[in-house]
Parts: sequence; C-alpha cells; structure tokens
Amino acid sequence: MADVLLSNMINRDDVINVLKTVYDPEIYLDLWTLGLIYDVEIIDNNINIRMTFTSVACPVGPALVDEVKTKVSGISGVGNVNVEVVFNPPWQPSEELMALLGLV
Repeated sequence: MADVLLSNMINRDDVINVLKTVYDPEIYLDLWTLGLIYDVEIIDNNINIRMTFTSVACPVGPALVDEVKTKVSGISGVGNVNVEVVFNPPWQPSEELMALLGLV
C-alpha cells in the first residue's frame, strides 16, 4: 500500500514544469522564468500557488490565473488548485532576466 501512496504523491517539480508552460503573452517568456511565481505549496493533493503579475494593471492577469489553474489541475492526482495573486513584494526582474530581455 505504501507504494501506491508514493506513486500518487504530487511532485513539486511536476508543478513547476507545468508552470513553465504558461507564457506571458506580452513578454513571451514563461511565468516561472519571469519570476512571477513566488511560492508553490502542496498540501495533500491540493496546490497553493502565490504569484504576481508584471504590473498591477496587467490586462491579461485573470487569463494567466485561469491558465495556471487549468494546467496545474491537469496533473494526475491534483485536487484543488488555489492561486493567490499578490503585489507585495512587487515584481522585480533579476539582472539576468533584464539581460535576457535585452534591457541591460
């Protein structure tokens, strides 16, 4: 029975890999690489995600949240997916990301 329980456990890396498939349509990079995902918490089979947007007035914010919920819900064994959008701390792209975007 322990083997069955282990095979049904949700892996944080699986969640992150799915988050890497959700792209900001204005910047053309995934949310994980952009640093918009602040936290991924797995409790039992439920996933809690804390994230932000590139700006408070992000016009595609609600669509990004819906896509995150839909894609993460598609992972085998996932129950509820809760996404909390926060603006504190505000998103601050790293120097590496700024260079990648050609802004340095």
